[in-house]
Amino acid sequence: MAEEEVKTTTEAEVVETPVEEPQEETFAKSGKKSKKHVEEVKAEEERQARKEERKAAEATVKPKGEKPVTRPRIERRGKKYQEAAKLVEKGKVYGLKEAIELALKTNPAKFDASVEIHARLGVDPRQADQNIRTTLVLPNGNGKTVRVAVFAPLDVCKSAKAAGADIAEDEEFVKQLDKGVIDFDILISTPAYMPKLGKYARLLGPKGLMPNPKAGTVTMDVEKAVKEAKAGKVEYRVDKQSIVHIGVGKVSFGADKLVENANAFFDSLKAQKPASLKGTYVKSVFVTTTMGPSIAIENLYN
Repeated sequence: MAEEEVKTTTEAEVVETPVEEPQEETFAKSGKKSKKHVEEVKAEEERQARKEERKAAEATVKPKGEKPVTRPRIERRGKKYQEAAKLVEKGKVYGLKEAIELALKTNPAKFDASVEIHARLGVDPRQADQNIRTTLVLPNGNGKTVRVAVFAPLDVCKSAKAAGADIAEDEEFVKQLDKGVIDFDILISTPAYMPKLGKYARLLGPKGLMPNPKAGTVTMDVEKAVKEAKAGKVEYRVDKQSIVHIGVGKVSFGADKLVENANAFFDSLKAQKPASLKGTYVKSVFVTTTMGPSIAIENLYN
């Protein structure tokens, strides 16, 4: 009897719990609750997890070998440049004539290289009155053959042709610009003809060929502008780093002519000193040839 009571009690205590079958997940036809979107989200989460695991694994891996040694810049130059650079004394500031003579001596190029002057100024180009831009006529020219184009009325074009302009036309010039043909280095125009060039600003502007009153290429005296351009008129302006770059001639000019051109540039630069500037105007000046080393020049124009 006792065994039967135990069995009866045990059977009574056993309660059958119904097994719930897994419900199928329902998805919307579209949107964030759609099956496609949910699968994409899961796949992205898995991808991010793998990415984090890969980063953690890479962080634990130690770099192999020593850090590569970067050679000095002078050692990455050519042999001719290295030999020329040995003639320039480090830390020394040369006089103008001495520096130009040394620049000619250290020119490694076989062609008739340009002689350039680079002046670092103490101006702020973002200020309108300190954004230096002007032109000057070098006494001995710059050694470049300049092709001058004139866009003006026919009577003005005739006088421009006589003054040495390579291109001096009206309607034919516009037709060439429509085709995108540019075979000139300087473009001179009269103020009345500037509106006609407006549609070509995207073609001429990036090449620095758009006429500008500050550059003297928008003028009524076209004949004078042509003669100056042919005689070696150059434009210089300060860049975003407050540096002025200008070519003052060719190596074939010789030291005397180059010194004369350089002095003309320095006189022009001094005349452009902003009245609002406080502190040093010209911080440093260097002279160099196209492929030669830089040579520091004495700062005579503070």
